[in-house]
Amino acid sequence: MGGVAGMRGRQTVRGMFQSLAVIMVAAGVMYLFIPHDEDADPVKAKDYRVELLTAQRAAPYPVLAPEGLGEGWKATVVSYRREQNDRWQLGFLTPDTQYAALYQSTAEPKKYVPEVTQQAKASGKTRTVAGQVWQVWEGAKYDALVRTEGRATTVVTGTASLDRLAEMAGALRSKKA
Repeated sequence: MGGVAGMRGRQTVRGMFQSLAVIMVAAGVMYLFIPHDEDADPVKAKDYRVELLTAQRAAPYPVLAPEGLGEGWKATVVSYRREQNDRWQLGFLTPDTQYAALYQSTAEPKKYVPEVTQQAKASGKTRTVAGQVWQVWEGAKYDALVRTEGRATTVVTGTASLDRLAEMAGALRSKKA
């Protein structure tokens, strides 16, 4: 009786390998005939000029955006929410594929900064970037550079290194209408 069961087991294994071989051949054929571009960019850069102009006209503070960031910085997120304390957000993928974002708002900094920095905390340190002093905030997920000017708080934050965040902060310009 044991011999028949062993035989059936070997047939099942052989059948499994035959099926696998057929699947592998089919997958190979599909791979050859479906067009694919290794150089294609998986992340499409967003053009945020319209949103920036809208925010610059609507916000009660000088809305900032980076100018002249080097190759490889790609805008991925953009939004302006007047009803959320004139909140401006512009997110980028850095050349080393980290996230760096600019946030501005008239919201209370004590609540607003932890919210946009994934609960980062003021470190007591500062960093001077392009002649401006920024507070350094540190967190488990995001670090941040923070400065409040007039009614608006500006936060540059993300998974990017503090050097990358400083690079972005140093490129910030305003074209308030």
